[in-house]
Amino acid sequence: MSDNRYVALLRGINVGGNNLIKMIELRSSFASMGFGDVATYIQSGNVVFSSKQTNKTKLTALIEKALSEAFSYESKVVVISRSDMEQVVAQAPKGFGKDTELYRYDVLFVKEPLKTSEALKDAPTAPGVDTVHAGDHALYFRRLVSKATQSKLNKLVQRPVYKNLTVRNWNTTIKLLQMVKETS
Repeated sequence: MSDNRYVALLRGINVGGNNLIKMIELRSSFASMGFGDVATYIQSGNVVFSSKQTNKTKLTALIEKALSEAFSYESKVVVISRSDMEQVVAQAPKGFGKDTELYRYDVLFVKEPLKTSEALKDAPTAPGVDTVHAGDHALYFRRLVSKATQSKLNKLVQRPVYKNLTVRNWNTTIKLLQMVKETS
């Protein structure tokens, strides 16, 4: 069943003491939905799994409904296929993630049907501090470490578009790509 591999990026769990979900319970929930090869990565809601279902919209609806019922919260999930995850990493701007002494790097995954071009219009940036680029499935946000307090990334949570985004740092994105490429 490892041919159709996916990453589910859960929004708003285990953040600030809200929507606390243990990873063992999350893995169990995904297994009970009929998914195979279920693995989680860190506590922020990253689940890698295999599914016979190939329709991401149906997968997303199934996962959101099941998690909302199982954990009593309004689940929002971005589902990324293996090939889409490969594309997310391949489309990163040249040098993205390379100079960690100078910059912080985040990937803003876009929940369909929102398009990255629309999300880009609402992504606030501070000139000389932040840069943001759009790929097909994500925005790539880079900010200067030395001026991190001036970054506008934290202002994004106040905008309506934020409800259709979930943020992962570059290292997590790379690790999730490695995991989704693994087969059991």
